[in-house]
Amino acid sequence: MPNANRIDGKAKAAELSKIIAQETAELSSEHDLKPGLAVVIVGEDPASEVYVRNKKRTAETCGFHSVQHTLSADASMKDVLGLIDELNTNSEIHGILVQLPLPEQLNENLVTQSITPEKDVDGFHYENIGKLTAGDTDKAFVPCTPAGCMLMIEDQLGRDLSGLNAVVVGRSNIVGKPMASLLLQANATVTICHSRTKDLPAVCREADILVAAVGRPAMVKGDWIKPGAVVIDVGINRVEEGGKSKLTGDVDFAAATEVAAAVTPVPGGVGPMTIIMLMSNTLRAARRANGLT
Repeated sequence: MPNANRIDGKAKAAELSKIIAQETAELSSEHDLKPGLAVVIVGEDPASEVYVRNKKRTAETCGFHSVQHTLSADASMKDVLGLIDELNTNSEIHGILVQLPLPEQLNENLVTQSITPEKDVDGFHYENIGKLTAGDTDKAFVPCTPAGCMLMIEDQLGRDLSGLNAVVVGRSNIVGKPMASLLLQANATVTICHSRTKDLPAVCREADILVAAVGRPAMVKGDWIKPGAVVIDVGINRVEEGGKSKLTGDVDFAAATEVAAAVTPVPGGVGPMTIIMLMSNTLRAARRANGLT
C-alpha cells in the first residue's frame, strides 16, 4: 500500500494567497499602495500562454495591479529592451517578469539582465543570484520555484536540515543552483547531479531530500529513492498516453509513493507554489520601493 504523504502544493499556495491578499489590502488602505506586476510575453507559445494566464489570475486574486504586454514572435531586441526600460522606470510597476523561453532571435540573458534588480521578482539578475549565493536571502529575490520547494520541504522537515543529505538532480540557473544554495543555508549537506554524474541512481539513494529538476518524464524510479525520503518533483512534462496528452513529472509518482515519506504530485505540487512565490516577491518589491519593511 502506498504510504507517502502527498504534498499538496495547491492547498499550500491557496493558504499563502489569502495571507498575501490580506497584506495587500492593508497596504492599499494604510499607504494607498497596490503592488504592480508586469508580465511580458513574446510570441504565442501555448504553454507560456497558460502560465501567463495563471499568473495574471493569481495576481488579480491577491489584489495586485496586473498588466500584460504581448509582443509579436518576430519582436526585435530593441522592442523588448525598450519595453523593459519603460517598465523599469514606471513607479506603478514593482515586479517585471519576462516569460521564458524567448524566440531564438532574442538574447535571453541580455533580456533578463536588463530588468532592474529591484524589480527582478523572478530572481534571475546576477545581483540577486550573488546575494542568494552569499546567503543574503533577506535582500535577494529568490527564484520562485526553489523558494516554493523550500517551503514545502520545511513543512515536512522543519527549517533546520542539519544532518540531512539533499540531492538536487539538475544544475540550471533557474532551479538547480538556487535550490542548492537554499538547502545549504538550511544546513543540509548538498550534492548537485547532472547528465555527467556517475551512477546517478546510487547518488539519489543517499538522499533524505531529493529534488528532481531535469525535464525528463518519470526519470527518477522508485528504486532510486531512499526509504522515508522527501521527494520534490519540479518536472512538468507533457506526454502522450492512450491518444491523450497529460502532464507528468520527472519522478515515477506511483513508484515513489511506495518508498518515500512524502512526495509532490504533478500537477498540483510545485507549480502552484512557483506562482504564489512570484506574488510574494512582488509584494516585497512594492514594500521595498516605498521604504516599508
